[in-house]
Order: sequence, then C-alpha cells, then structure tokens
Amino acid sequence: MNIFSFLDLIIEIFYKKQTNIDKIQKKGLLAVKIAQTFALRIDFLDEQKCYQLSKLFNHVEKIPSEQVDSLLEKYVDKNWMDSFDVFQKEAFASASIGQVHRGKLKNSEDVAVKIIKKDFKTQFEKDVTSVLKLFRLIIKFYPKLSKVADPIGILNNIRQFTLDELDLNNEFENRNLLYSIYEKYKDKVDLSKLKFINIKKELTNNNVMVSEFIEGHTFDKLLAEGKLPYDMILELFHIHGFFIFGVGTFHGDIHPGNIILQNDKIYFVDCGAIGKVSDKLRKGLFHFMESLSLYDFKSCAYWLNQMSDVLLKNEKYHLFEEKLVRLYDDFENATVSQVSLTKRMMETIKMGVNYGMSFEQGMFPVIKSLMYMDGMVLKCNPDAILMKDMRRFIGEFKNFVNI
Repeated sequence: MNIFSFLDLIIEIFYKKQTNIDKIQKKGLLAVKIAQTFALRIDFLDEQKCYQLSKLFNHVEKIPSEQVDSLLEKYVDKNWMDSFDVFQKEAFASASIGQVHRGKLKNSEDVAVKIIKKDFKTQFEKDVTSVLKLFRLIIKFYPKLSKVADPIGILNNIRQFTLDELDLNNEFENRNLLYSIYEKYKDKVDLSKLKFINIKKELTNNNVMVSEFIEGHTFDKLLAEGKLPYDMILELFHIHGFFIFGVGTFHGDIHPGNIILQNDKIYFVDCGAIGKVSDKLRKGLFHFMESLSLYDFKSCAYWLNQMSDVLLKNEKYHLFEEKLVRLYDDFENATVSQVSLTKRMMETIKMGVNYGMSFEQGMFPVIKSLMYMDGMVLKCNPDAILMKDMRRFIGEFKNFVNI
C-alpha cells in the first residue's frame, strides 16, 4: 500500500457517500483492518457508513470451493481428512483472514473448520512498513500527532494483533488462557453466561483449526436484524470488563463478529489476539470508569493523572481538572446517542496529552474494546444511559482490582 492507495482508503472511509467494500478488500488485509476499526464509530461516522463498513466483519470474499482442496493440500497431511465423514467445501462464513466450513467427524460430532484463506503475511508486513513511513514523515512536521493520536502505536497494535490472528495455534493457546482465568474466578464472580468453544488440537495447526460447531448467531448479525437484547450487551460489558479491570488479560478483538449468542450464553470466538494491560493501567482505568459512572469528574481527573507516566502537579493539574470537569458538563444522565463514551474518553486523553500527560501503549486495546461495545449500544439501544447501567457491575469488579 503506497501513499496514494492509503489516501484513497481514507477518502473511501470518510468522504465517499457509498463505501465500496470490494475496493477496500482489494487494497489488502491492512486496509480491511483499518476500515474495521471505524465500523462501529457511529460517534465519528454516520450510521449508514458504519453499516457499510461493518460488512467487513463477516461478509467478505470467500474462496471458491474448488480452491479449498489445493489449500488443504498445503496446510494438512494426507491423513487429516480421514477424521471426517463430511466436509463441506462451500464456506458458510468468511472474515478478513479466514473462512469457516461445516463438517462432521467420524464420531458424528458436528464441527466448524476455519481455514486461512491465503498467505497474507508478506504483503501485510510490506503495507504496514509503507504506512509507518508515511506516519513518521507526518510526525516529523507535526510531532504532537504522535502524542495526541499515536498513529504509529495504533498501527503497531493492528500489526501485532493481525499477525497473532494469522497463526491459528494462537487461537487455541489464547482460548485456553482465557478459559484458565474463567476457571480460576468462576466461583468468585458470576461468569455463568460465558462459554468457550472446544478446539480439536490434534486437527489444528497454524493454518487450519477444527472446533465444535455452535448453533447461534453473531452479535453482528443480531444487531443488523435488530434482534440483540440490550441486556446481553450489558452482560458482555460485565464479562469483558472483569477480564480487563479485574485481571488485565482479555480478548483483544471483541468486535461483534467475534461474539456468538446461543440462547442466553455468550461465546468468545477468534481469540487469536489477546490484550494485556499493566497493573497500573488496569487499576487506574477501573477507578476512572468507577468515577465516571458516579459522575465524579474531579476523581476522573485524578485517576487519569495517576495513569500517566508524567504526573501533572500544582497549578497545571488544577487547570487540567477544571477543563476536564467542563468537558463533561453535558455527560450526566446523557444517553449514548447524545454523548458517546468512546469519543469523550478520546477527547479526555487528548486533553491530558496536551497538558503534558503520557500513557503507555496498552491503553489502545482497552479503548478499542470500549469503542466496539459503545458502538453496539448505539446500534441496539441509543436511548440507554450506559454509565448508570454499568454501576451494577462496579462493586463486583472492585473486589478484584487490587489482586
């Protein structure tokens, strides 16, 4: 992706009335990942544009069935197919990196088979390098951009998460990591609605993954059909919030295409990328969110300062505190359609940086998680007062913040 292709992508996302999804896909995996980042930014883009971009989660190009055999010849040994009674070459779902096929094992168990669609890595790394060069050139002339928006940090985050996703062995390992956390705390916090898909390790490698088949629908599909209950989004906040604030290790790409609802159970899928935050950031973010839910904006200023690697002091801090309180003047009892949580937090961090604060890069995966979930609420229940609804979980999280 050269500078012209990147600028054309930005025009496609922000300025074209009708986004050409096929055009974005032809620009490569990096372009798709960047576009996906904005798919739920209803606070940033209009709803129709977000709807168009959201197609990049699950409604992307599938490999023709006649190409599947050649892929499997490269990916698995000749005995791999002997485990199957049925393998459907026509994929029933496709995402940016992989596509999923139905199958039935010899023991009659229904399974899902994910296949990496092609060798993305070389071109993806080349595209990341090109865009990094562009960002470094821009920052050379506008250095404040690196602190306010941190485009290099965000791009590096997209790079690492995508490379992790390209190895399906990571999905097996990360699923087990999240499950071990679930097992450790399930008797101390209510995680009863969270479920994990069983992965067949013996039939899985870096390019192919076999797991149990779950009869359910993604949050993305349910949102598009207006059928996702708001309470299930709050439950996702509850579960994912515990992993972030209580443990500091969490699903790194919690977009609605990676969450399956089966009855009232929530399944995490595509666990190829894991987010991690330091204890300092984990605790600071919790106390910031706790203060925000209580509309205690002076405490929000305090905890944001505590998360910074550079503390504001004396008059400078008091000026920052006053400005933050003014920034949240319209926040109390506001619905998500009136004031976006993600947008306001991004404005808060930007203001902190402008006053001299500095934050570790672990902040971005958390902001991305909040962005996805905030976007789900906007689509599902725009009249919700989200911060009030989150209060029910704050006390539960508080028991784990200092572990």
